[in-house]
Amino acid sequence: MNQEIKIALPNSITLVIKREDLIHPFVSGNKFRKLKYNLLQAKAENQETLLTFGGAFSNHIAAVAFAGFENGLKTIGVIRGDELRGKIDDNPTLKFAENCGMQFEFVSREDYRQKNEILFLAELKNKFGSFYLIPEGGTNELAIKGCEEILTNKDAEFNYICAAVGTGGTISGIINSILPDQKVLGFPALKGDFLKEEIRSFVKSQNWDLINDYHFGGYGKINNELVQFINDFYLQTKIPLDPIYTGKMVFGVIDLIKKNYFPNNSKILLIHTGGIQGIKGMNNKLIKKQLPIITINV
Repeated sequence: MNQEIKIALPNSITLVIKREDLIHPFVSGNKFRKLKYNLLQAKAENQETLLTFGGAFSNHIAAVAFAGFENGLKTIGVIRGDELRGKIDDNPTLKFAENCGMQFEFVSREDYRQKNEILFLAELKNKFGSFYLIPEGGTNELAIKGCEEILTNKDAEFNYICAAVGTGGTISGIINSILPDQKVLGFPALKGDFLKEEIRSFVKSQNWDLINDYHFGGYGKINNELVQFINDFYLQTKIPLDPIYTGKMVFGVIDLIKKNYFPNNSKILLIHTGGIQGIKGMNNKLIKKQLPIITINV
């Protein structure tokens, strides 16, 4: 569903958001798209278990846990940070995943960096038996195939397509499905410019770019300005934004509009990639630091 954002904007610019967050109550946005064909492949291979990787507040972990539960598959989450082992009840994301039946394997940050190594994966198979492997963030060829279905024929009117970027899978699928006169802008949630090479390996079109100025310090980092923006945006539009991905992207797009980055009369489509479940965990962190919280009921 496309929803026009009715806020005052200069230069006759039209801003519309694609509500991918409404696709599914628990596997929303790009996670639904990324898992669609991976689940079909797991079943085609007669696999009974999904194994994947993620951090303490990972949208991907929560989505895989529920998708597995919904499809009658066991799930294993390899979680970054062995200090989290005894803190599941204090973590809304991990508690949700556990309630969906996910089994956890907590590893140190050092060991977690080996998640793509053959030896590390072999050790996991020795411990858990056969499983269908879904990469961290869900990005692989099948995930990109799913994300190529985000845009529809109704989106042909837009000049710019904007999306948050984590591992690069979602934006790659979008890039692969744009028309020749459209341009994709990605807003990375992580610091650094390393994602460009990863994305180039999945796409052929050159009509895209990454805007690296709105990560707010890096993955999972926010400040009072972003919290206030998310709260104000919700009051104005009734559209919830998550603080890790979409909130930063929408903040960036509106800031660029004010800075006259886009030509007059531009039609801009924002992709809401879900992730609202992460608000509870972020608010817990903000409360501990005695900082303002995100006032959206989730």
